[in-house]
Amino acid sequence: MKEVTWVGDSREQVRRFPKAVRRVVGEALRFAQRGAKHPKAKPMRGIGSGVWEIVARYDTDTYRAVYTVKIGEKIYVLHAFQKKSTRGIRTPKREIDLIKQRLKIVQQLEAKQ
Repeated sequence: MKEVTWVGDSREQVRRFPKAVRRVVGEALRFAQRGAKHPKAKPMRGIGSGVWEIVARYDTDTYRAVYTVKIGEKIYVLHAFQKKSTRGIRTPKREIDLIKQRLKIVQQLEAKQ
């Protein structure tokens, strides 16, 4: 099984999610560790190949966790957040920018190994 590595504050953010959402995220990461795709995992468009997103709804809120499966031998959880925008389903630009920044950091770390 692949190791899960948390980038930035992603682990702390997931810990703040409601228990039901944490369960979905954990389940999706376990699927990824075994090289399988969780039913709720979707490729994240515009970021890069091998970057996946879990969208979990709880009550009237939406939570997202973004991870990568094609970098090295690890699963990197790049970002986790509660979507607060009331306009559409698109991920806010500031969140996309943070995901891209963390992806670049992970790619550089893996290139050094």
